[in-house]
Amino acid sequence: MAPALRSIDDVGTIACVGAGTIGGGWAAYFLARGHRVKVWDPAPDAEERLGRLIRAAWPALEQLDMLDGADRHAWSVHTDLAEAVDGVGFVQESAPEDLALKRRLLADLDAVTAPDVVIGSSTSGFGMTDMAAEVVRPERFVVGHPFNPPYLIPLVEVVGGEGTASEVVDWAAEFYTASGKSVIRMDREVPGFIANRLQEALWREALHMVDNGEATVEQIDRSIKDGPGLRWPMHGPMLTFHLAGGEGGMAHMLDHFGPSLKSPWTRLEAPELTEELRAGVVAGCDEASAGRSVAELVAERDAGIIAIRRLLGGAQPLGDARSPGDAGQGAS
Repeated sequence: MAPALRSIDDVGTIACVGAGTIGGGWAAYFLARGHRVKVWDPAPDAEERLGRLIRAAWPALEQLDMLDGADRHAWSVHTDLAEAVDGVGFVQESAPEDLALKRRLLADLDAVTAPDVVIGSSTSGFGMTDMAAEVVRPERFVVGHPFNPPYLIPLVEVVGGEGTASEVVDWAAEFYTASGKSVIRMDREVPGFIANRLQEALWREALHMVDNGEATVEQIDRSIKDGPGLRWPMHGPMLTFHLAGGEGGMAHMLDHFGPSLKSPWTRLEAPELTEELRAGVVAGCDEASAGRSVAELVAERDAGIIAIRRLLGGAQPLGDARSPGDAGQGAS
């Protein structure tokens, strides 16, 4: 049975449950979209970490997705879950990928969050059916899977579980879209969703190549960055191969190169993560970083994403910030 849902226009304050890289990135993004944000995180340094993340993300948000009047200081951190969700219009959960932890946390959120509030999860692999096993009202729980950094990457994959009301999936898809995201409304639960499945395949192949001494970290990254990665912002992997078929398109591509699909190139099974492989990958990343700190690499990445999104027309003009339609806490 579908729950009574509040209007998307009435969502002024949002709760971000978890203040790690993803949860903090969501918090920064929602702030830039004119919302007040209440963050729950029990870690003693959560407020300090979140402040650093928001300060680092804000210059990038100012260039792309920020609404006029957005307030960088309109956030607060709470250690009491009920206090964090009091008066909010939407909840974005971004706790660590631990199924038992997710189940407990979602059950706790179900108990303390107003019944007309949708609760979205940033999980990168678990299905909502599994995560909502202990909640009383599973109909209002939905996956809203972002990509790192969520304050810059527009994609969100939205899918419900077996107990999720279809109206809630529709609401969540509309909410994320209204928030400036590019939404894929999935038809059914798929382990790992869509984009993670694709990037995991590439990641596994890369690890195998390092493990077998076939390529270095720098060579692997450059092979994508200066190769197919340049085409993917315009066309994804399917249309890229469609164009590779020339005037015959994908039909010619499959007919001509189809037999090579059975060639023993791929090693899709994940390699054993030995100490030697771990050390090699870590050392390769250190070498590829060329002395640049993580903060410097983040700034470099963000600048590149901004430039690509502007080139593709993905930047949104400044507009009027959303008027808060529900209660919120003071900024910190």
